[in-house]
Amino acid sequence: MLLKLALLFTLLPLAELYVLIKIGAVIGGLNTLLLVLVTGVAGAYLARMEGLRVLTRARENLRQGMVPAEELVDGILIFIAGVLLVTPGVITDCMGLLLLFPPTRRYFKIRLRRRFDRMVAQGSVRVYRGPDNFGPF
Repeated sequence: MLLKLALLFTLLPLAELYVLIKIGAVIGGLNTLLLVLVTGVAGAYLARMEGLRVLTRARENLRQGMVPAEELVDGILIFIAGVLLVTPGVITDCMGLLLLFPPTRRYFKIRLRRRFDRMVAQGSVRVYRGPDNFGPF
């Protein structure tokens, strides 16, 4: 896992730099800089709006006495999307947009759930449950 992270933090910036240089050669340096700035600002705004919508759904679920599990996963993915969108670069922007929009985010949630279920089945993650008489939140 540590090796994968080291490769990610080494290769991703190099790939971003390569793509930005190629885009700069086509549309110009100033336009490339504007592209990076606009996607960062727009990405932060979109992540904030989507995050507020998920927070509203989570509060509604809590009001009805339901656990907002899906909303928590959505919130984590939206946070990751926001970080990716404000990180300068085209590759991270594309990854952030994929996590931000609900139809594609649903795909990642399904994959995360399968991976988590597999980890629980293998015993690498343990789930402990408390008594069911917690009462209303």
